[in-house]
Amino acid sequence: MTTAELIAARRSEPWREELRKSKKNKERTDIPRVEMNELDPEYRSHTRLEEVNLGLTKEQAMQEAQRCLDCPNPTCMEGCPVSINIPTFIKNIERGEFLEAAKVLKETSALPAVCGRVCPQEKQCESKCIHLKMKKAPVAIGYLERFAADYERESGQISVPEIAEKNGIKVAVIGSGPAGLSFAGDMAKRGYDVTVFEALHEIGGVLKYGIPEFRLPNKIVDVEIEGLRKMGVKFITNCIVGKTISYEDLHEEGFKGFFAASGAGLPNFMNIPGENLIGVMSSNEYLTRVNLMDAANPESDTPVLQGKKVAVIGGGNTAMDSVRTARRLGAERAMIVYRRSEEEMPARVEEVKHAKEEGVEFMTLHNPVEYIGDDRGRVKQMRLQKMELGEPDASGRRRPVAIEGAIDTIDVDEVIVSVGVSPNPLIPRAFSGLEVSKWGTIVVDQDTMRSALPDVYAGGDIVRGGATVILAMGDGRKAAAAMDASLQGK
Repeated sequence: MTTAELIAARRSEPWREELRKSKKNKERTDIPRVEMNELDPEYRSHTRLEEVNLGLTKEQAMQEAQRCLDCPNPTCMEGCPVSINIPTFIKNIERGEFLEAAKVLKETSALPAVCGRVCPQEKQCESKCIHLKMKKAPVAIGYLERFAADYERESGQISVPEIAEKNGIKVAVIGSGPAGLSFAGDMAKRGYDVTVFEALHEIGGVLKYGIPEFRLPNKIVDVEIEGLRKMGVKFITNCIVGKTISYEDLHEEGFKGFFAASGAGLPNFMNIPGENLIGVMSSNEYLTRVNLMDAANPESDTPVLQGKKVAVIGGGNTAMDSVRTARRLGAERAMIVYRRSEEEMPARVEEVKHAKEEGVEFMTLHNPVEYIGDDRGRVKQMRLQKMELGEPDASGRRRPVAIEGAIDTIDVDEVIVSVGVSPNPLIPRAFSGLEVSKWGTIVVDQDTMRSALPDVYAGGDIVRGGATVILAMGDGRKAAAAMDASLQGK
């Protein structure tokens, strides 16, 4: 059932209108929003593998669930790219039926424990909560999603979604990030023989290499992946589609449909003097080496530089992950350098808050123009142009404008550049016939995620150029529904 159909069904139930008007609902709006339990900032800033957010207790979750008004027109669902039946799972929590809540989540989401941690609910479902119209804090949907998924995992009673009878049709998924995993889960539910091909040695894509343990523990991702395995999804690692195996090879092996979810793994740089100095690297390299290659260990075969004066260039979630990682690796001065003001930062408010609590310095309205090296070719300083905000640009944010002659020189011994990424070009080059945009993204029909090749669909960063986990998952679900319709001749 689609989100629109679910909402229509809820509207048709007359008792919900009575509930909405009840006196009890007034009491629900007066319950204060729950606060997340967290590790102490001083402690956590020195430990890399412990998760900052500790989750809610049963009592906290049930109290927060009471705040949900169970609206007959649940606008929160309109803000969810994967169409979770939000009121239903929350009301299960309110009744103490936590395992039932988890089952509701898994009807539409392949990764509820992941989304409960990293999805920007404040810009999605929570941004449409009716509480906001009453000048109240929205229901903590993300916290409750995490609670239900964690409760199920910790109970040991992990359910597997209902699987249709196997139809014998083979489909291939290229990339095991959130878009690929979401697609794989939906196709497995429909009875398809699903194989996920991953270029790296670990399954999870950006969930593993891009997000640190203190924000998303690997064990959480592994449990979600194991759930997909129980649904019949097969995974092949260290296999680069387009190199190790070709599009034609996969056809010969009997695959009838393909979902390209190879991400955007090429880091962008600013092309300013000094970017080739030792100690200047991309956030992609930095986080991948720390998260997947044990590079934080000095005894590692490829240890990463652990600077004492570290500047991270950028203001997104990846920049926050990088600077907070640097702090945990011993940086005495960890700085975010961002050319706009804090209000324009794309990073989640929670991530900015955590970074500040952990001692990160924010140098907003500054933009690097040059990195200066020592006689060994190592970065030792950065020159920063002071900025001010001008008129809004195409993104709606005020454009940063240089203040003539206002230059600061700051000592640094490591710079991590986090100013965006570009799509991985391998699939567009290897699959002859794909239409590719000037930005290197695969062009698809936005309603079906179908490419110019009739049997190839695509989603996530390879289409968007840069997306949140939940938007990528939404692409995967949309592509699965469209591919199923095509393969079944509907």
